[in-house]
Amino acid sequence: MIGTNELLIIALVILVLFGASAIPKFARSLGQAKKEFDKGSKDGFDSKDEEKKNTASSEDSKKSAS
Repeated sequence: MIGTNELLIIALVILVLFGASAIPKFARSLGQAKKEFDKGSKDGFDSKDEEKKNTASSEDSKKSAS
């Protein structure tokens, strides 16, 4: 398990490698990527629900037609 000391060392290494100005840009891009991922996940689940509803309604209409 990662402790506080390890996190501080990792943060320090990132600060040295990328510089202080790059960290906010990196954090912003991570936030935007997470937002897009969540939106895509939600859209994917919604489309599956719609497919199930459409399949069920088409089966019901076939049963009522016969």
